[in-house]
Amino acid sequence: MSDTAYLDWPFFAPRHAALARELDAWAAANVGDAHGSDVDAECRALVRTLGSAGWLAHAVAGRAHGGSAETIDTRAICLIRETLARHNGLADFAFAMQGLGSGAISLAGSDEQKASVLPRVARGEAIAAFALSEPDAGSDVAAMACAARKDGDDYVLDGEKTWISNGGIADFYVVFARDGAPGPASTPDHPPRGSGPAWERPGARPGADAPVRGTRDISAFIVDADSAGFSIAERIDVIAPHPLARLRFDGCRIPAAQRIGAEGEGFKIAMRTLDVFRTSVAAAALGFARRAFDEAMARATARKMFGGVLGDFQLTQARLAQMATTIDSAALLTYRAAWLRDSGANVTREAAMAKLAATEGAQQVIDAAVQLWGGRGVQSGQAVERLYREIRALRIYEGASEVQQLIIGRDLLKNHASNDRRKEPR
Repeated sequence: MSDTAYLDWPFFAPRHAALARELDAWAAANVGDAHGSDVDAECRALVRTLGSAGWLAHAVAGRAHGGSAETIDTRAICLIRETLARHNGLADFAFAMQGLGSGAISLAGSDEQKASVLPRVARGEAIAAFALSEPDAGSDVAAMACAARKDGDDYVLDGEKTWISNGGIADFYVVFARDGAPGPASTPDHPPRGSGPAWERPGARPGADAPVRGTRDISAFIVDADSAGFSIAERIDVIAPHPLARLRFDGCRIPAAQRIGAEGEGFKIAMRTLDVFRTSVAAAALGFARRAFDEAMARATARKMFGGVLGDFQLTQARLAQMATTIDSAALLTYRAAWLRDSGANVTREAAMAKLAATEGAQQVIDAAVQLWGGRGVQSGQAVERLYREIRALRIYEGASEVQQLIIGRDLLKNHASNDRRKEPR
């Protein structure tokens, strides 16, 4: 761990700094920084390793169900993701998906569901997945088409999900589908907050060319990987390899007891889950950026050039200053959001700001590190080359940067209007 000054910020309790330092030492000894050729096998092994070492206990809630605390500690989640990302992007992915994939159960599952699923997730014995996005419903969750039909004591699911992380290796999937039963009132033209990987048309309003169906009839379900009627329709390869797939449900029958929460509460459950883990995406970006900065500093101080080293040049010093400032700015936003959420505040805007600043900033920092490494920066197998591929997806998943801008802008305007109304004479 190169620079630990940020662990002394007032956002953290002493236990958080101790956690980060302990994990850093553990990761240095147990997690390599390179990915193997069999990503599925490596991901399974990382889940088992993280579980047996006790780190996955931070990803679930409830001590009775294997969690490290009764509620998920957002700051701990963020520090773990940042630290793992600095060492190995796939290790960060394995940890994050155990939390995101089981998050709906931690937040809204029944006692039976929690007892059945969460201890296995915490021990690394069951791999979790979060299935929200669809081919035509990524950022625009209201366009969801996957259906769940009640049939006696069962539900029957039909439709598809895509861009599902851990697709193909997960033991269970938390699936969101329309069940036709209106849930609690919600605003149909909600700001887009979906987990989908695509902002397919950056100039368009989400759902502008399709009728708004709203979100009040979406429910959440636990679907085991061996359920009849469930299949992996396609494995998806991306530039930073990790398990990813398109899922198909063709008359997939599951017991009604596997519905999470009440009918029609699925959208609310999904958004609560994303609010917990969206800030941690910013933390993962921070981890990538810090590793890139360390690599840049090593290069600047070791690369001999024109009778000195690369770091002697003012251009290099200015570049390093920009990188450090970008990292600290993003870290302040990230850990402000995490601290506020742990304090019980609603952090939709703050989490969006953190994700936007951290992922966009990390892309800039990593690009600068590649430039400082010169030709070796684009050589396969180099740390900065791997980081360059890994950071790109973070600007897209769990709400693309454009979506985060809409969330922030709409929240600002809503608050401005509320303030104006309060100022009106009565």
